[in-house]
Amino acid sequence: MADFGADEPSSRSESPEPEGRGSEDKSLLHQRLAIRELIDTEVSYLHMLRLCASDIRSRLQQLPPGDLDVLFSNIDDIIQVSGRFLQGLQETACREEEQVHLIGNLFLEFQEEFERVYKIYCANYDQALLLVKAYQKEPELQKSIQGIIEAAVPQAGPSGLSFLLVIPLQRITKYPLLLQKILENTPMDAIAHPVLQRATSALQDVNSNINEYKMRKEVALKYTKVEQLSLRERLARINTHTLSKKTTRLSQLLKQEAGLVPRTEDKEFDDLEERFQWVSLCVTELKSNMAAYMDNLKAFLCFRPHEWILDIPGEPAEQYCSLARDLQLEAFLKFKQRLEGLVWGPLCSLARALAGPQNLIKKRLDKLLDFERVEEKLLDVGSVTYEEEAARHTYQALNSLLVAELPQFNQLVTQWLGQILCTFVVLQKELADQVLRRAESSMALLPHQHVLEPDFQKLLEDTLVQNSGQLRSFQENFEKVLPPPTTQPLLPGSEYQLQALLTRYGPGKLYQVTSNISGAGTLDLTLPRGQIVALLQNKDTKGNNSRWLVDTGGHRGYVPAGKLQLYHHIVPSEKELRGQTGIHEDCWLSTPEPTQPSVPTVPTMTQVVAVYPFVARSTHELSLQAGQPVTILEAQDKKGNPEWSLVEVNGHRGYVPSNFLARTPSPTPWGWSLPS
Repeated sequence: MADFGADEPSSRSESPEPEGRGSEDKSLLHQRLAIRELIDTEVSYLHMLRLCASDIRSRLQQLPPGDLDVLFSNIDDIIQVSGRFLQGLQETACREEEQVHLIGNLFLEFQEEFERVYKIYCANYDQALLLVKAYQKEPELQKSIQGIIEAAVPQAGPSGLSFLLVIPLQRITKYPLLLQKILENTPMDAIAHPVLQRATSALQDVNSNINEYKMRKEVALKYTKVEQLSLRERLARINTHTLSKKTTRLSQLLKQEAGLVPRTEDKEFDDLEERFQWVSLCVTELKSNMAAYMDNLKAFLCFRPHEWILDIPGEPAEQYCSLARDLQLEAFLKFKQRLEGLVWGPLCSLARALAGPQNLIKKRLDKLLDFERVEEKLLDVGSVTYEEEAARHTYQALNSLLVAELPQFNQLVTQWLGQILCTFVVLQKELADQVLRRAESSMALLPHQHVLEPDFQKLLEDTLVQNSGQLRSFQENFEKVLPPPTTQPLLPGSEYQLQALLTRYGPGKLYQVTSNISGAGTLDLTLPRGQIVALLQNKDTKGNNSRWLVDTGGHRGYVPAGKLQLYHHIVPSEKELRGQTGIHEDCWLSTPEPTQPSVPTVPTMTQVVAVYPFVARSTHELSLQAGQPVTILEAQDKKGNPEWSLVEVNGHRGYVPSNFLARTPSPTPWGWSLPS
């Protein structure tokens, strides 16, 4: 008994040791269970992801391809990262003593990859939910989707697609909780404890960064939308709140311009914006040049000389027609199609892709003015309203998003632009090679194929000299028999104006408008066809020779040079008419004088011809060709004015100037011919 009593205190003193060991064993057990939960749930999670990507996504092919990209986003990237992460977790099981430490390091190793892949999926999650809600409004489609999901994942239940889409979000948010559970059951003095602390904090930061990125994307999505609103719809959106914001921003901008308040400087963003604007200008210029190139290519393809009968005897002409037809129908047509698909299409897509960042940069300036105003108030008052705090956060989100993504965007656009240019060069090179290859067979049949290049060049020069001499001789003969200048008749009541311009500027400065001119600019004139003007200067203030400064006798302004022709103030006499037509004098009666026109004396239904061509200016007038036979119906207009005659030509009736007509005893058409 004494021994037992003596031993009792010692047994009592030793009782805390088993209790401490039991507590440690219990923590260790919970730690092992937490690790087992981490690995087992990771296996189930990866299995579910692969089921979504392979089985379910492949069965939802009735959905548009764009919808599948939104629904499943970058799930393939998540599968790839999670697969490597699970492999690392399973490898730690064989090193049980260091397993906790290895798990902490593994999470730190995958921190950046987790953030990279999950932030994209989480940012697109709201768009995926919108599609799910849209499918629920179509009973047949929703029933089909639900049947596919229940067959593959019975535990999804009525939630269906929503149950699957939310799984990655739940997993990334659960990682810190699992780590925290392992950390709570790890002794403070253990080697793995600080590593687990860092890993837990890192995964919490990953979730915070994902939320921040998601908020930035929501702000960007809000301000990158380009709405095509009418003026009425824009005015309907104006309210007192909008006017107040616009007025406050304008006031802030004016104070900055006046130097009353400092302007926020952001060198990093300014450099990125300058680079973006430069890239945008390159894309715009290339698109403009490519549009002009394609217009010229289209015009070139419309020119088809091989389809006409060439009055050139010999086999070379036939070979040319065969080669041109072959190139037109195959080489050039295929080049045009490839150019549209490989260059023009991507270039237009690239130009559209610039619209979003441009809107964000513009909106950032507005939000910067709000931010600066709120910062001033915060310094003066010390507090801001909830709306003002939201404005600060909006600017910070926009600025952070642009600073983070503009460098990558600029780099991608530059690469895309370079690829488009390289593709364009390759297409042109392939076209040149194809044309040369197709032309080789035709060139082999040409009569001068064996002539040396210097001899062929000499032959070509001699031929050109001979042909140019023939062309010059033809031109001289052609000018000898040209019909009179095609001067338009004067507008009614413009004789006094013509006389004033003649007196002031002389006949060498007078020009006549060949077609109606509608002035588009401030200094441009609007003139009718037939108007007489005086030339003041044959270019505008910028040296542009296509716009001339003219005087109408009352107004001065610019008109297109291509719509003016030198005015020939000629009143044809009888001798001039005979000399110009080459017809014997006996065939003509006296030409009517301007003061006493002879046409009115011609009996009704008398056959006459047009001396000059005339272009009708209204539906009441009739166009004539020089030498065209006409029939006079009335020798005056409805007001009795003998200066206009009602005539009929080929079944059409209308008024023409009387002094443009002359009588002839035969229906021989008026004309001219080359001398023999």
